[in-house]
Amino acid sequence: MRRALGWIAAAVAVLLLLVLGFVMWTQTVFQGEREAALEAWRDPAIEITSTPESVVMRPVDGGSGTGLVFVPGARVDPYAYLRVLSGVVDAGATVVITKPTLNLAFFDVRSLDAFTAAAPDVDEWWVGGHSLGGVRACMLAGDPESDASGLVLFGSYCANDLADSGLDVLSISGSNDGLTTPDDVTSNAHLLPADAVFVELEGANHADFGDYGVQPGDGESTMPREESLADITAALEAALLGA
Repeated sequence: MRRALGWIAAAVAVLLLLVLGFVMWTQTVFQGEREAALEAWRDPAIEITSTPESVVMRPVDGGSGTGLVFVPGARVDPYAYLRVLSGVVDAGATVVITKPTLNLAFFDVRSLDAFTAAAPDVDEWWVGGHSLGGVRACMLAGDPESDASGLVLFGSYCANDLADSGLDVLSISGSNDGLTTPDDVTSNAHLLPADAVFVELEGANHADFGDYGVQPGDGESTMPREESLADITAALEAALLGA
């Protein structure tokens, strides 16, 4: 009996250590680059507010009535996407960057309206994300209760079938992405509507979709940073605002 209790105690101890180790791993995030984030904060055309659930970027002039809920990649600081998404906010869209549970979108069970509530003045919502955040965005877009009209993918692809969803879809990827490779994007394209728009950034890698430094396993970026930012903004403006 004592031996059995000893084995049980040991198993519980190991399980607790594994859980503790996992939680500590989720808290080791890819930090956003301060200067890149400050560039967005200093933009006089953008109002940025932080809530426990999200970071909200609004056009100071009121905007267009179109919004994007954006889900960060796994363990990536939400603030790492401020500069990348600031261009489409300057053009008139509202952006809500989520703060995922445990910094991992897969553990975030909140519905889309938990984030759209941060900007009740927006009439039309898109949902998007980077990497694993994009996979979660696909799930949110496919939720029968979702009122999303479009989907944006940064270096990502869907695991659920949205081919007949009727959603407008924009997929932006990088030719040098070592984590979501061009083959990954191509082989999963059948899960998206036939009229989905695909934009491949020549020379861009996985980390070019945020400002958080080098990511292990990624390819090397050969695309100038200002060029990738401009191309991402242009693609977003065309999709969300018809620009």
